[in-house]
Amino acid sequence: MPGKPRLVLPNRAQVELRPVDLESLLAPDHPARAVWEFVESLDLSPLYAKLQAVEGVAGRPAIDPRIYLALWLYATIEGVGSARALERLTQQHDAYRWILGGVSVNHHSLSDFRVQHGEYLDGVLTYSVAVLMHQDLVKLNRVSQDGTRVRASAGAASFRRQETLEQCLEEAEEQVRHLHKELEENPEATSRRQAAARQRATEDRRQRVAAALAQMPDVTAKKPAAEKDKARVSTTDAEARVMKMADGGFRPAYNGQFAVDTETQLVVGVEVSNSGSDQGQLVPMIEQLQQRYGMIPGESLVDGGFAALKDIEKASELGTIVYAPVAKPKDKTRDPYVALATDSPSISQWRQRMGTSEAKEIYKQRASTVECVNAQARNRGLQRLLVRGKKKVRAVLLWYAIAHNLMRRLSLGVGSGLAAAA
Repeated sequence: MPGKPRLVLPNRAQVELRPVDLESLLAPDHPARAVWEFVESLDLSPLYAKLQAVEGVAGRPAIDPRIYLALWLYATIEGVGSARALERLTQQHDAYRWILGGVSVNHHSLSDFRVQHGEYLDGVLTYSVAVLMHQDLVKLNRVSQDGTRVRASAGAASFRRQETLEQCLEEAEEQVRHLHKELEENPEATSRRQAAARQRATEDRRQRVAAALAQMPDVTAKKPAAEKDKARVSTTDAEARVMKMADGGFRPAYNGQFAVDTETQLVVGVEVSNSGSDQGQLVPMIEQLQQRYGMIPGESLVDGGFAALKDIEKASELGTIVYAPVAKPKDKTRDPYVALATDSPSISQWRQRMGTSEAKEIYKQRASTVECVNAQARNRGLQRLLVRGKKKVRAVLLWYAIAHNLMRRLSLGVGSGLAAAA
């Protein structure tokens, strides 16, 4: 029999002294460096103006907003959408530690920053695209648009009807009154911290139920006359609506809209809707692009969900040529590309245009551009939202749009920094 084996065993109690600096942890071409370069080229004066920590005033210095911007942009690129997960990564992952540069953050501040600066993020999207337009790299000759339904942070069981919501609101208000009375009569009945926590929870419930009741008229108005009494609103996220998802199931969701320049695959417009249909979304996006960049896209590519005749007619009046599939007629003998007697001139031109081989080739670019952007957003974690309300959801979509555009800039060889427009 051979002797007892001789092994090298781990010794985790030994002390190692290794000179390491954060700068040497990342390769020169690491994406985190490109993110930081992009953030440094932005005008952060709107964010600095909101800081209360200023020279000459007592208090703790504020964390540089550039750190939060870079953390969330890099996290979005890497598919991280949770503030708690991001906080863990800042303690474990070299790229996030490099961005922090020794600064400590927590998930509360990360979560707040992500949704509190939607207007600023909207301006970043506009400015970053406008710089490329000034350099003749983006021309908005042809724009494709599509919607993507994203699961909301609400459960199906949270939806209540009008009568139930009114009853819940009455119970919540009664509970608030009871807590106030209890504190007035016997302040020592519970500890101050427990009483404050109970009061916050009760007030939060009351506000959520009140928000749901405020949304009820809008939901009821969209129901058929025979189903108005069945209208329901979520007490978790009052602005979420039940939609048909890609797998055929019905769940609470939001309808995110992306407009993409077909030549560069850059996102040029972002919007969010709580309508399960894409109808009515074409014209607002065209008007948004005009407001952002001062011009109307020459051509707009949309799928059949957008192809309402009144929307096509309005878009044509605004000056864009619409490429959308023509619905198949019920009469199979009728040519769908032949104008009807009731068609307006713009609708007649649209029907005839979509019957040409040239238009069919142009329309193929929709799938290879905006649908590609939607797929990349889902691969980066846009599967289920962790925030509630249209305003916060739009802020999250803007993070995805800006992160996507940053990576596209690198792919196009433009660089991550925003050169000042001459």
